[in-house]
Amino acid sequence: MQRVVAALVAPVRWFEGLAPTLQDRLVGASLALPSGTVLAVARWLSPDPSGMGTHRQLGLGGCAMLTGTGVPCPMCGMTTTFSHMAHLQPVQALFNQPFGVALFLATALAFALGTSDLVQPRGRWRQAWTWVDQREGWIAGGLMLGLILGWAYKVGTATHFLSAVP
Repeated sequence: MQRVVAALVAPVRWFEGLAPTLQDRLVGASLALPSGTVLAVARWLSPDPSGMGTHRQLGLGGCAMLTGTGVPCPMCGMTTTFSHMAHLQPVQALFNQPFGVALFLATALAFALGTSDLVQPRGRWRQAWTWVDQREGWIAGGLMLGLILGWAYKVGTATHFLSAVP
C-alpha cells in the first residue's frame, strides 16, 4: 500500500519541486491546449440549422437517447451552440441551448487564463483555483441546475422538429 501511495504522490512532489514560473507555464499549457482545441473545433464546424447534429461533422453518430426515445439528451445542441458562439452568433447560441453559452464562456475563460500564464507566468491559475475551491459547492450546484434547466429548455423547444430526426 505504501508503494501505491508513493507512486500517486510522486508527480505532486515533482511538480512542487519545480520553479513557480515553470509550474505556472505547465498549468497554463494544460488549460490552454485542450480549451483552445475545443474553441478551434467549434469555429471550424458549421452550426447545424436544426439546432442539433453539428457533432456529425466530426464523424460521430446521432444521439442514442434522441433516436431511442425521441427526447433530446441533456447535451443535445451543445456542439451547435459552441459553434454559434465561435462564429460570434451569441443570440442564435442562446436560443439554441442557453447552458451551452455558459459552458462556452467557461471554456473561453480557461483558454484566456491558461494562455496568459503560459505566455507571462504570474500564478493567475492559483488565484482562480482558490476562488473556485472556496465556492465549489455553489459552482457544482449551479452547473447541475444549469444542465437541468438547459435540458428542459431543449426538450421544450425541440419538439417542433423531432419528427424529422432519424
